[in-house]
This record gives sequence, structure tokens and C-alpha cells, in this order.
Amino acid sequence: MHRRRFLQGSAGLLTALTVGCSATNPYGRQSAVADPLGYVNPMSVSVPPLTAIDARVDRIIATNVCTRPFRALGPRLELEKLGSKSVVHNYGHGGSGWSLSWGSAELAQQMAAATGEKQIAVVGCGAIGLTAAIAAQRAGMDVKIYAKERPPYVRSSFATGIWSPDSRIVTQANAAPFAETWERMARTSFRRFQSLLGLPGLPVEWTQIYNLSDDPFDAVGHHGADGEPEYPHFSKELIADLTPQAVDIPSKQNPFPVPFVRRSPLLMFNISAYSRLLIETFTQNGGEIITAELQSADDFAKFDEKTIINCTGYGAKDLLNDDTITPVRGQTCKLIPQPELGYGIRYWDKKVSAYPRRDGILVQSAGEGDFGNPVASLDPSESENAVKRLAEVMAAMKSV
Repeated sequence: MHRRRFLQGSAGLLTALTVGCSATNPYGRQSAVADPLGYVNPMSVSVPPLTAIDARVDRIIATNVCTRPFRALGPRLELEKLGSKSVVHNYGHGGSGWSLSWGSAELAQQMAAATGEKQIAVVGCGAIGLTAAIAAQRAGMDVKIYAKERPPYVRSSFATGIWSPDSRIVTQANAAPFAETWERMARTSFRRFQSLLGLPGLPVEWTQIYNLSDDPFDAVGHHGADGEPEYPHFSKELIADLTPQAVDIPSKQNPFPVPFVRRSPLLMFNISAYSRLLIETFTQNGGEIITAELQSADDFAKFDEKTIINCTGYGAKDLLNDDTITPVRGQTCKLIPQPELGYGIRYWDKKVSAYPRRDGILVQSAGEGDFGNPVASLDPSESENAVKRLAEVMAAMKSV
């Protein structure tokens, strides 16, 4: 049993309920999980009328592919001396780059500050690079970003853009020594995202996600395709208190053509607006973005700055000859936005997901050959087939 974190209040009942509800998580530490008083009786759950996603191939407005940098040991977060330079490595976040960016930035900034330098170079202008640069600015450093590309042409601009802090972040075999660092990064990032809600352009917002399954959820295995390593379920085990619990939809309320449906809130990043916000924040704080491309680790010696934060993501594999990075290919497409759409779906059995982002309904397919695949080439038929599978689900929806 996990230790339950209850809402704190003056009522004696709540105080009494918390007594004796403590235990360790699988990593030998006490952790907080969702308030049991927040349990929702499935029989009381109601599903509002759902607008169908207009899933047609002729509504595809963009198709993108990117390579996620997975490391079995977790992201590389360490300070390395390379000649006269201090290089803070901050890369290898798998499918959790956007989600863990602020917590990772805080750790990188602290390592950079420990060098005593005030002039800082950040290499990379994606989610990890921009947040690391802003965190360093907030700590009083003078920061320049050096990058070959900038949004919307960096790899992270092609990401799914949802809160997925434990997506391919570390293997189960290496989870225990990384768990505490992960929890710190996740909680730091989550707090920061809440401060971005309601801003112009809605860079961050909440939506609802309906998870569809042909089998009971407790019988579904670990996330990832066949042949992938087992991953820990950090979100469930360490930070379940951050979001309301998921609820199972009873059959009488289920509008989807599958027997098992689970609804949960989902934090979503509208990457176009969010990237613009990050760049504006960085430049308004006096930051400068300089176009530059590094060919090898020897190029770090060419920087005027003595302390460098390396946020090159998958690019670090070639830049540093880092064979610990495993490429994970990911392809998505966008459908014309539907502003009235207030939910998304994930149907793992059909290998299709859809998220109602403001810059387009993002449709994600999952390929069996994505893990370990370094080829970032577009396959239009992959996205077209995913949209067709989504259309089949929409066509079979019923009124409840």
C-alpha cells in the first residue's frame, strides 16, 4: 500500500484519516499518492455529449517525424570538464522532454552556477535548451543560445506535446537510483506549468483524455511496443497526488465501440504558442540566439563562454559519440483544428491517439519498428492509416 496524501484542513476527520496510512513505494521511499477521498463511484460518472473528431485524410495539414533520445540509465545530467570548459550535459529525455524540461533546467542551472561563471552558453534551442536558458537567466546569468535550428524546425517542435513525464525515461532495471531525481524534476515542472495556464495563446491547458481498451486495464502490460525494455510507472507510483484520479466509464455511459474506457484529465502543450512564449521570454530577458552548428565535442573549446549547457538531445549521439542513446522514431500528423473539441482519445490496441491541440488535432501512430530506428523519414501512408483507424472509431460512436 502507498502512503496516501490527504488534503490538509482543520477538520478532525481528515486528520484522523491520515493516521497510519503510510508505506514505501517500490523504490524504498515514502511517496504521496492520490487522495482516497477523491475516489469517484463509476456509477455516478456522466459523459457529456462528445463532438466527433472529423477524421479524414483530406483534413491532414501537416505530417512530421522526429527521433526521441532514449537512454536506459535515464537522461544525462552531469558536469564534465573538457579542457578549460565546464560542460553541463542535459539531454536524453526520451519521450519526456517537454514534460520534465523545467525540473531538468533547474538541475542544469545549479550545476552551471557551481562553476562560478556568469557568462553561459546553451547549445540547443528545443524544449530542454530554451528552459535551461531561461532558468539560468533567472539565476542572474548572462546567457546565449547557440543552435543550428530554432522552433518550429527543432525536433521537439514535432513532439506530441502532452504531460508524459515517464515516457521512455529510464528502464525498469535502472529505475531505483533515478527515482528521486525524476520525482523532483516532475514536481518542479508540474508547478511551473500551472503558472502558464490561461496565458494568451493558451500555451498550456487541461483537457480530457479517454483511454480505450479491448481488455481490462489491469491486464494491459507495460507501455511500449514488443521488443522494448520494461519501463517504470513513475507517474502512478510517485506523483499520483498531482492530478485527479482516472475514472472508469460504466457501460451505460460509454459512447465508444470498446468495452473498457477510462477517462482522466490531461495536461497538454500547444507547442506553437508555447515555443513562441519561451523564445519571447528568453529574448526579453536579454538573451541572444546565435546560429551555429557543432561537429564534434572539440567544438566546445571554440566558445568564449567557459561554462556550456549541452542540450542537444538526439544530436548528442553523433556530437559526443554517445552510444548510450537509442533512437525512437515518432511520426505524427495534424488535422485541421476543431475548437469545439474538448477531449482526446488513446486506443493502444489500434495504435492510434488523438489530442485536441490548438494548432491542429494531433494524430499519433505507433509503429512496431520505431524503437531503435534512427531513420527519420516520413511515411505518409502511416499517418493516413492512423487517421482512417481513428475515423472507424468515430463512426462507431453511439449516443448515450
